[in-house]
Amino acid sequence: MSDLDIEKSLKKIRDDMYAGRFDAALTRANTILNKHSNNIDGLYMKAVCQRYLGQNENALNTLETLKNYSPDFGRAHQEEGHIYRTLHDSQKALAAYRRACHCNPSLHASFKAQAEIFKSLGNAAAAAEMRNQEQRIMAMPKDLVALSHLLYEGKLIKAENAARHFLQKNPKNVEAMRLLAEIGSRLGVLEDADFLLESALIFEPENIQVRIDYIQILRKRQKFIQALEHCKLLYAQDTGNPVFQSLYAIELMQTGDYEKALELFDRVLQKLPNDPITLTSRGHALKTYGAHDEAVGSYQKAIASDNGHGDAYYGLANLKTYQFSDDELRKMHSQEQGNQLSYQNHIHICFALGKAYEDRKDYDASFEYYEKGNALKRNQSRYDAEQMSRELEAQIKACTPELFAQQGGKGFDAPDPIFILGLPRAGSTLLEQILASHSQVDGTLELPNILSMAHRLRRQKQASNISLYPDNLHYLDAQQLYDMGQDFIESTRIHRHDAPFFVDKMPNNFRHIALIKLILPNAKIIDARREPMACCFSGFKQLFAEGQEFTYGLTEIGQYYSDYIRLMDHWDTVLPDAILRVQHEDVLNDLEGQVRRMLDYLNLPFEQSCVDFHKNKRAVRTASSEQVRQPITKASVDVWRQYEKNLLPLKTALGLNISENVA
Repeated sequence: MSDLDIEKSLKKIRDDMYAGRFDAALTRANTILNKHSNNIDGLYMKAVCQRYLGQNENALNTLETLKNYSPDFGRAHQEEGHIYRTLHDSQKALAAYRRACHCNPSLHASFKAQAEIFKSLGNAAAAAEMRNQEQRIMAMPKDLVALSHLLYEGKLIKAENAARHFLQKNPKNVEAMRLLAEIGSRLGVLEDADFLLESALIFEPENIQVRIDYIQILRKRQKFIQALEHCKLLYAQDTGNPVFQSLYAIELMQTGDYEKALELFDRVLQKLPNDPITLTSRGHALKTYGAHDEAVGSYQKAIASDNGHGDAYYGLANLKTYQFSDDELRKMHSQEQGNQLSYQNHIHICFALGKAYEDRKDYDASFEYYEKGNALKRNQSRYDAEQMSRELEAQIKACTPELFAQQGGKGFDAPDPIFILGLPRAGSTLLEQILASHSQVDGTLELPNILSMAHRLRRQKQASNISLYPDNLHYLDAQQLYDMGQDFIESTRIHRHDAPFFVDKMPNNFRHIALIKLILPNAKIIDARREPMACCFSGFKQLFAEGQEFTYGLTEIGQYYSDYIRLMDHWDTVLPDAILRVQHEDVLNDLEGQVRRMLDYLNLPFEQSCVDFHKNKRAVRTASSEQVRQPITKASVDVWRQYEKNLLPLKTALGLNISENVA
């Protein structure tokens, strides 16, 4: 069936349902699903028909299938709530409706149902809150509600077209501008989202939700100073408002003021002493700040407040040095096997269970939960391994010796940046900690500035809608290259202190080394490399805060690693001696030798503090923060071998023989 045929069939199903012909509608839905088993709308309508026909168990099974394909489809959770109400299970119904509203805050039926359940349970305050939310949605123009459904169901292109059409007729409608900005954010078009929200604030400067959305976009764009200023504006309106305090604290963390951020989190907790989200955010801040024991305590308080708060469990797991108690393990199992978890909490708990069983040396159980967590993440992801391979191949084809002969030396000549790049979990945090322990080097974080510049260049397209990047690197003039390099130096200054050099350790910058060397010809580049099986499996075990979607499958991460090696070989050919490769295993075996080697490459004098890196008290934001505060250890070097029987897809993707013993 063509897409057009499917749309026609879906319309007929809707017509049958509106007319009460649920048997006929179910038959049509099954006809579509026999050929297109993953059609979301078909599955949803099938479940609705089954409920109306009294087939509640079948409906729940259909919804489980639907959620496997589209875990954030709010109407699936709403339909689940309707079924549990039919079965007189108020608690499961409430949990399903909450999940529905989390996935799609425009589902007025879910708010209405919650209001009715809370009223029947005698909770008048909660009922009133849900009723207010229902009335808010009912007061919105119907076109905007329909637009919201498209957005929150992931139909972004249709949502974008609907939003633009609505704004043509209502050019100053702030809610439509806010929704279009959210669409832009999800599509990665952050500049457009920035402009829309800035314009919306001009029309309605007192609109708090718009300002909060704007702060989040500014943060994504690394405009930390502007984001902080907007947080200050909200905070000044009401210094006792816990939402404003939390926002301000988060932005202070982004600019490195952890003491003030922690003070604000503590003030929030004075009003909301058991708020699991604030306790977890406070734990993250304490972890980054190096206060291990206090971070553990904050995470544990979050769990005591909400046994299903997965972010706190994973916060403990992500300390790497924490081991779960038997009681905590039982709690995680109880939550994971129940039906009350949100999708994100389920992911967090699966990864935490993987770590808990790894520490217990039960590697079969550990892999089961790592794989389950990764499978849940893959369901959310739009990552396309073949598309990524094509992008990296485009770098090889476009970034020739002729490019550097023609364009080299035109950029901004600042020697300040030291780029540490490669794959995540390859030891880059350790290298950064070593270098940041030098008196002439500032550590920062994984800066997205180069990726943002590449994205802007990629948005320059031909009439055929094919991206010109990286081919357009050939056509940038000297002033453009100079300005881009200068912009990088100026826009990253907020993360620096007083040292003449600084580290940017965004691993994915390896994709854009040509861009780096053209705009910053004097930048230094260190390729942090780790043995492939160890590196890839360590990435597979890691739940990243955002991005790095190639890590959520053994085949995907293996292919990515292979593509990375091929591209790095190309850079070595066209930029001979420009990149220093540092092998993680060499650092573990000969720390001082590798420290001296890196400092020689950077033309920096040897300092013993680099060898004693673990004594450095600087804030570290990555997953390895606790590990780099301890002396060198080889404990995790061969952990992957304990899981080797499960790693055939990874070995295959890496091009290794099944029986090959990787050294």
